[in-house]
Amino acid sequence: MIEKKLGYAFKNQKLLKTALTHPSKSKDNYQRLEFLGDSILNFLVGEYLFKHCDKHEGELTVLRAHYVSEKHLSECFDEIGLEEDVIAGKSLNGEITSAIKGDVIEAIIAGIYLDSDLETARQFVIEKLHIDGFEEAKNDNYKSQLQELIQANFKCSIKYETVKVDDFFEAKFFMDDDCIATGYGKDKTSAEQNCAYVALSKLFVEED
Repeated sequence: MIEKKLGYAFKNQKLLKTALTHPSKSKDNYQRLEFLGDSILNFLVGEYLFKHCDKHEGELTVLRAHYVSEKHLSECFDEIGLEEDVIAGKSLNGEITSAIKGDVIEAIIAGIYLDSDLETARQFVIEKLHIDGFEEAKNDNYKSQLQELIQANFKCSIKYETVKVDDFFEAKFFMDDDCIATGYGKDKTSAEQNCAYVALSKLFVEED
C-alpha cells in the first residue's frame, strides 16, 4: 500500500523500513538516510530550477529554500498520506511533527536513490514535491525563508528588534550587530514579516 502511495516499489524492503523508522523506536532509524537525502534533495531541486527557471541566482536560492523547507516537505508528507506508516516509539505518543515528516521525506529520497538510481530519485522529487510548478510557488513566510538561507550561507547571529510607534509597529533585522533591514506593519508579526522580505531582497535577490 505504501509503495502505491510513493509510486515506487522498493527492491530492498529494509531500506524502506529504515526510512520510516524514528529514532525513538530503534537504533536502525532514518537519521543516516535523512542526512544523505538532504544533500540529494538540495541538488535535485537546484538542478531542476537551474535547467527550467531563468531567474537570477539569488531568486533561485530563495525558490529552492521553499521546496526544501520543513513546511513544504511536511505538506508533501501529508499529501502522500504517510502518517500511519511512520514507525515510532511510545514516547512520541503518536505525534508526528512537521520536522519528523520532513526527515522521513528526505530519508525516502535517499532510500530510493540507494535502491535504484539518481534518475528515479529525481522523478520522485519532481512528482511528489511538485517542483515543476515553481512558477506558481508562493511562500510568504519570509522569516522562515530568511532564517534558512542565512543559516546556509552565513555564520552569524540574527535577531529582530520590534517596537510600537504610534499606531504601527517597526521591526529591525540584525545580523550580529549590523542592522540589515527595517519593516513596518499593523502588528508585530506583519512588521517582522515585512522586515524579513526587505532583508531577503537585499541579501539574496539581485536587481535587474
